[in-house]
Amino acid sequence: MSRPTLLIVDDHATFRATARALLEIDGWEVVGEAGDGHTGIAAAADLNPDVVLLDVRLPDMNGFAVAERLTQGGGGPVVVVTSSSDDPLYPERARENGARGFVAKHDLSGAALARFLT
Repeated sequence: MSRPTLLIVDDHATFRATARALLEIDGWEVVGEAGDGHTGIAAAADLNPDVVLLDVRLPDMNGFAVAERLTQGGGGPVVVVTSSSDDPLYPERARENGARGFVAKHDLSGAALARFLT
């Protein structure tokens, strides 16, 4: 089986670098990064990743709005929303906006993302 591909959309470069390193060790192929919602939407269209890891708080758009745009009409990538806050409403909001689910940043791992691929 080929390695799943991933786009990381988060406005903090340090988090993107840390997530990239962690997930590549866990067998993921990080095909791109974006620091805001509009760039993330464009990168997802260009790179066609299996999964988009998407921060809730972005400088230009709410992450839930980005999730809705990425999954509009079906056939897009699996979107997993993330945040440093583990607000109990985030998993439901994520699903309501087309994302497959939510994983808190402190729980991020390749296995945590892989469970959303099935």
